[in-house]
Amino acid sequence: MNAFDFAPLYRTAIGFDRLARLVDAAANSDASYPPYNIEKTGDDTYRLTMAVAGFGPEDIELTVKENTLLVSGRVAAEAPKAEVFHRGIAGRAFDRRFVLAEHIVVEGADLKNGLLNVALKRVVPEALKPRRIVIGGAAPTLVQDQTAKAA
Repeated sequence: MNAFDFAPLYRTAIGFDRLARLVDAAANSDASYPPYNIEKTGDDTYRLTMAVAGFGPEDIELTVKENTLLVSGRVAAEAPKAEVFHRGIAGRAFDRRFVLAEHIVVEGADLKNGLLNVALKRVVPEALKPRRIVIGGAAPTLVQDQTAKAA
């Protein structure tokens, strides 16, 4: 694997701490377990699907903090009911982090047939949405400051 040295970038960039953490996290992540899909289901909606066979709803925790979705799985250790000759279904603990873009919120999650589905949606605040400005035919009127008149 190629190693990249981002140290010169960190020495000259100010205010890009979040980007630096994102690059470091991407370089150090283990992307193999559990397997997952990220789908775009609409203009502003997404679905994260993770294969979590052997985990129940009580074994999985979803947390959103500072634009990061953390999906953790822990299976309670139970006594084996039978002798296992081959264990092909992994039941090991996992922590999976996903960086969320601005204004992405988690709408909900469900676990069905061994698949965890997390619904995500981009919710842009009204103040940031584009709005059309109506152009009038008259000249703009000036509004005088009432405090300036009193002086």
